[in-house]
Amino acid sequence: MNTSAMTAHRHPHWRKSTYSVGEGQCVEVAAAGGRVRLRESDDPGTVLTTVPAVLAAFVRSAKSGAFDA
Repeated sequence: MNTSAMTAHRHPHWRKSTYSVGEGQCVEVAAAGGRVRLRESDDPGTVLTTVPAVLAAFVRSAKSGAFDA
């Protein structure tokens, strides 16, 4: 059993965007075990988990304006 992988799954290393200005409205990301986790820094108990390919498709769509009103 790989205990370091288990620890990473339970306690992922969260990173905040370098664009963050520290006002508590930041998205944090952590990757472990083939999954990507996202959370808001002011609500760290709510975590969205996905796979890298799905997150990449979402980011591409957002950059292309697919979600603009």
